[in-house]
Amino acid sequence: MRVELQNISKRFGSVQANDQVSLLVEAGTIHGLLGENGAGKSTLVKVLSGFISRDSGAVLLDEKSVEIKTPANAIAAGIGMLHQDPLDFPPLSVLDNFMVGKTGTGFIDRGRSLRQLQQLAAHFNFNLNGYETVNNLTVGERQQLELLRLLSLGVSTLILDEPTTGISASQKTALFEAVKQLAAQGKSIIFVSHKLEDVEELCDRVTVLRHGKVIGRAEIPCPDAVLIEMMFGRELALPLKPQTRQSEAALQLEKIRVDTDRLSLHLGDLTVYKGEVIGLAGLEGSGQELLLLLCAGLLHSASGQMVINGMEMTHKPYQEYLDRGIGYLPADRLKEGLVSGLSIHEHVALRTPARSFFVDWKETLKQTVQAIAIFNIRGKPNTPVERLSGGNQQRTQLALLPVPLNLLLMEHPTRGLDIESVLWVWQQLIARCQTGTTILFMSSDLDEIMRYSDRVIVFSGGQASRPIAVADLTVDRLGELIGGRLSDTMEPLAIS
Repeated sequence: MRVELQNISKRFGSVQANDQVSLLVEAGTIHGLLGENGAGKSTLVKVLSGFISRDSGAVLLDEKSVEIKTPANAIAAGIGMLHQDPLDFPPLSVLDNFMVGKTGTGFIDRGRSLRQLQQLAAHFNFNLNGYETVNNLTVGERQQLELLRLLSLGVSTLILDEPTTGISASQKTALFEAVKQLAAQGKSIIFVSHKLEDVEELCDRVTVLRHGKVIGRAEIPCPDAVLIEMMFGRELALPLKPQTRQSEAALQLEKIRVDTDRLSLHLGDLTVYKGEVIGLAGLEGSGQELLLLLCAGLLHSASGQMVINGMEMTHKPYQEYLDRGIGYLPADRLKEGLVSGLSIHEHVALRTPARSFFVDWKETLKQTVQAIAIFNIRGKPNTPVERLSGGNQQRTQLALLPVPLNLLLMEHPTRGLDIESVLWVWQQLIARCQTGTTILFMSSDLDEIMRYSDRVIVFSGGQASRPIAVADLTVDRLGELIGGRLSDTMEPLAIS
């Protein structure tokens, strides 16, 4: 199906999210919609998929003007959208979710639906169990389920909004193969992203948005420099990572074992030094998150000893970890890092140490204005955090971290961020290392781990490698280790 958007405009209060945006997607092609966080990409595709009403402009399908006011209208017109966070019902089964949206006479043949689910899953090499509860699925598996549901509803135009955020490398490969198959079948695909490598791997052509406007269009392949110039209006420089490791130990672990319902993590002896950056690599759920939670005081070990800055911290209460200058940035910014419904100003007030029973709102407002300026947050003091883009939510989290910090623990610090925001975040983190902060971070982006880590620990099924110097690794070798080839790196986690 040929899809054309003509001069779409949409305003939210004082923010012009889309300004006379036009887009043409031919049947059988994969069209990339590229831009930094907040460029207007998601607003545009939500207009097309019926989640947002446009202020002006027109939508044409196969050169015929249509009105799309709801997601149901969009599905009826053959347009389906795969959201970054899949729209599903976690307490229900895979089959129940697959059947959502199907119309009929009031009776749905569950057996027939199960067979259809199994056939579609097998066609795309997705491993989904119809009776599994969606709560137990990874983000990538939930995404696969939603894709199959949309296909079962007969969509001929598929929108993917930042689909590679939060999924594993193997799930990304499976998703891209499925999308290429769909394009070969004549479906039109709109691929929304800020990742150049994803657009270059998958798309035929690309439209670039900046500040709600179309800046340019290009055929793929296209030089990175050209796309970056269109996205940001300038070249971007990589932050330099000087040698910041000191001789003083920041974190020492001895024969640690952490047990959960799903996994038991075993670590040998580990010493991490002040100013050092340790990357934690591995498939999701392999144990790296348990190490971060342990070091943050949010999880206790079943055995072993932990020393932070020379103080024994095993089984100490969480407040003592805060008092020792330990910061933690979770992957889910809104659910665990920030409080939905509260403004940036209110978050600063919550962070400020209480000196009396009352909050000094004038003083905290000054601090908020200063934080917004220093961290370049695109928002105002009274902006609710859920209205910020992903990059600005991460900037807000960083602004709320106390100074100084001894140990900073992070889950996917740049997940979902555009290139400029990623570079900015790491500039701030490197600056902290230069003042003696030690960083442990987990990431599914192997290039990020290789670029910013001093040493890397690889996790696989509750086992961990010894720390490996980045100089002794390549991205390919790291990928092999993540795949489970840890045999030559399994000596105790000891460092001289």
